[in-house]
Amino acid sequence: MSALSIRGLAKRFGEKIAVDGISLEVPAGSFYGMVGPNGAGKTTTLSMATGLLRPDFGTALIHGVDVWAQPLAAKKLMGVLPDGVRLFDRLTGEQLVTYSGLLRGMDRDVVGTRVSELLAALDLEADAGSLVVDYSAGMTKKIALASALIHAPRLLVLDEPFESVDPVSAANIRGILESYVASGGTVIVSSHVMDLVQRMCSHVAVVAGGRVLAAGSVDEVRDGSTLEDRFVQLVGGGHRTEGLEWLRTF
Repeated sequence: MSALSIRGLAKRFGEKIAVDGISLEVPAGSFYGMVGPNGAGKTTTLSMATGLLRPDFGTALIHGVDVWAQPLAAKKLMGVLPDGVRLFDRLTGEQLVTYSGLLRGMDRDVVGTRVSELLAALDLEADAGSLVVDYSAGMTKKIALASALIHAPRLLVLDEPFESVDPVSAANIRGILESYVASGGTVIVSSHVMDLVQRMCSHVAVVAGGRVLAAGSVDEVRDGSTLEDRFVQLVGGGHRTEGLEWLRTF
């Protein structure tokens, strides 16, 4: 069974078609990357697939559970780090992650143990008692990730999880996610960093204009070239520097 099955998802905002009938199968146990230019429809697709934004058409299944027909059952199976995450930032970091666990009905002692371990793994122990509103952008991203991990979901959906995160923390997060996938979990990550996706992911989908241009294993999609080169080939654009002859320092 697929960890996530997206079938014909579509969304329109006024006259703009943001997502145009996207269908994807994310294999269970995979590290799946979703890449595309700004405005490609990645965030809208993931929001619909995780129950944050109601689609105009189509369905999304998490391990066979319909996200919109059975929202509570589906959301128990996943942890989500959405784009532009908004948190209860007047809580401390420790309180926020604790709240996330208790909100899901977890035992308080179990939550306490997991919170301590997550804060240590994400190098947030020293700031556990600080209000989230005072966190840097990178720290906020990490505490939001801890909140998504607290209940050990079967599927993690992460929108730009490495944005604003320093290289050391990014390496720690990659290690956590790789161990999670090795234990049977599934990760879907949206990112603009092609090299990172190529090194980290087993599967990838290239999205542009609200449609899937290519999907499959990373090797299948990149087809003998780098993922970045293949992405540019699929999406179009390339480098255009005409008219900048004046931009010289000599």
